[in-house]
Amino acid sequence: MRSFPERVRTGAERPLFRLTVPAAALLGLGVGLLFPHNERLWDSLNRALPAPPDGRVVVMGVDDTSLRDYGPPTVWPPELYAQALNTLDQAGVQTVGLDPRLSALARTPDLAWVFARPNVVLSSPPGEPLASLAGQRLPSGVVTLEPDARGVVRRFRTALPDPSGELLPSFSRQLAVSAGQTVPLDPQPRLLRQFRRDAGRLAVIPFRDVVNGNVRFGDLQGRVVILGVTASSEPETTLLDPAGQPTPLPVLQAQAVSTLLAPPPTLLPGWLVALLAMTVAALAAWLGGLWGFGLALGTLALSAPLWLVNVWFPGVTVSVAAILGMALVALERWWTLRTLGTRDPLTGMGNRLAFTRAVEHRWPGRAGRPLGLLLVDLSGFRAVNEKYGRPAGDEVLRDLAARLQAHKRRGDLVFRWGPDEFAVLLDNVGPAEIGPLAESFIHALSGLSYRDLPLRASVGAATTGPDTASPADLLEAASRSRYRMKYGQAQRE
Repeated sequence: MRSFPERVRTGAERPLFRLTVPAAALLGLGVGLLFPHNERLWDSLNRALPAPPDGRVVVMGVDDTSLRDYGPPTVWPPELYAQALNTLDQAGVQTVGLDPRLSALARTPDLAWVFARPNVVLSSPPGEPLASLAGQRLPSGVVTLEPDARGVVRRFRTALPDPSGELLPSFSRQLAVSAGQTVPLDPQPRLLRQFRRDAGRLAVIPFRDVVNGNVRFGDLQGRVVILGVTASSEPETTLLDPAGQPTPLPVLQAQAVSTLLAPPPTLLPGWLVALLAMTVAALAAWLGGLWGFGLALGTLALSAPLWLVNVWFPGVTVSVAAILGMALVALERWWTLRTLGTRDPLTGMGNRLAFTRAVEHRWPGRAGRPLGLLLVDLSGFRAVNEKYGRPAGDEVLRDLAARLQAHKRRGDLVFRWGPDEFAVLLDNVGPAEIGPLAESFIHALSGLSYRDLPLRASVGAATTGPDTASPADLLEAASRSRYRMKYGQAQRE
């Protein structure tokens, strides 16, 4: 912990320190409240750090080879579909989901009896009613994959409202529920997780292999199977996945189901994000220097390892808060440099140049608001420097400046005038008030000492009047008053 002199020295070197830190905290709080989520950051992490492979969802694709062998699905005999479904039943699959194209075929009279199975889930495109089979109550859902303008699918939903406002379950939600997962109906978009491909398994099992029985039942047992058209020769069968790669629609549906089956991510509550942003911004302003860069980079980099443990950390928000704290430090330094020529670096008070400018600014109005001046010097200061060194003398000067600053009235200004001298420019002080005011300063400065060395402050006072033609006259009058006081003190001793 810093000692008292070090804390005072920090305040002198950074005169706006007490304003910068609270201002940074307020800015950080605002950023945290406004931006508790970082969707773009999480999109980037989703692409760069995909989740481990999920083997619970399998895609059975009607690929180009299957089309070449059997023709388009619209002309397939019911027995072909039945053979594929029987193979899946023998393998012990959990659920079979049909994409919208095959769901439309399943509703035809010739095929309805084939797909009327309790573990079949139908789907329908957005804007259309839920698919159903005549006389059968099969689970059904709406496709809710949401491509952006570039055709990249980054979001999906678990429900969509129909024109009457009723929430219709999504296809992916129905499949996840069939696998035993509890998924609420929520119309809010959620992130479509990117998953690494399993090198030991095909991304898509060809429909032809399932019909011919050329599959390992162990790859299908207890799985959710999505049956859909994946042939590149068919129109509108692919979109771009979150990584920007062309991906068949059934595979994207499988990613949506895997997202719902995976443990839900941990999102920091809004109040905690605001608290973190406020703390980091204040810390960046407190530390100053390049610490703000370190905090900004560190909090942003922290997002990656937390993502790997399923914690979605708003690193951009906290990083921006650190940058704002650093920006305030830069603004503070700019202001310090701007005022460096008019400020005493030891005490933080204005110097002689600042005094001259202040007098020039107030001098024209002296007729309505008389100016007063106190000149204060310190006897015994040289003895402190000689016996205890310059740091001790600096501490004495800071103490004297602090006392003057604490005792002055509102509108009065304190300046360092010389090595052991200070000037107090008084606002609106006439001849009747200058004497009692000077006495109050003398009383406030009485009893000064440093360890075993006594210190004595001498105060000279003057005010403007009809005979005060220039600031030099005011200075001369205050200087004479101070010398008279010192002479009187010497005579009494």
